[in-house]
Amino acid sequence: MTDEGQGFVEDAVEEWADTEWSAQATNTELLADTYETTTLARVVVPEFRATVIARHGRTCPVSGVDHPALLDVAHVLPWSEYPEYRADLANVLPLSKTHHAAFDRELFTIDREYRLRVNPSFETESELLQRTILDRAGERISVPDESLSPEYVAQHNATLGWV
Repeated sequence: MTDEGQGFVEDAVEEWADTEWSAQATNTELLADTYETTTLARVVVPEFRATVIARHGRTCPVSGVDHPALLDVAHVLPWSEYPEYRADLANVLPLSKTHHAAFDRELFTIDREYRLRVNPSFETESELLQRTILDRAGERISVPDESLSPEYVAQHNATLGWV
């Protein structure tokens, strides 16, 4: 690794991880490698995924992302806690990968009238998140009639301390 690269790593660790960096040796070599692991993975049946995306016009209703490969099937009532609703079309909507992660981390939600509700503690310097979430707080997202259960949304929101 070059001295410039080592300096970048040291600065990044201090800034991003909020910890002190101490190189064990000045010639420490960093490597990238592969390894084998066993994981459990969720499987969304392709036909189910295609149906969800098609029902919503092939677009994330929050961000406007319209490329199917960049859309996830997001569950209102979480997959892990409500296995009986995993394949319920009224419990899912397509969200961009970024917005799915933000939804799952409770940075925003939607209410029974399908308006964006933003967690008051959510702050960002990202222009994308500012434009698609924060600036749209209170705005109704485009959800086809009866495609998402208002009761599931209410049940989800009841678990959030800030709604």
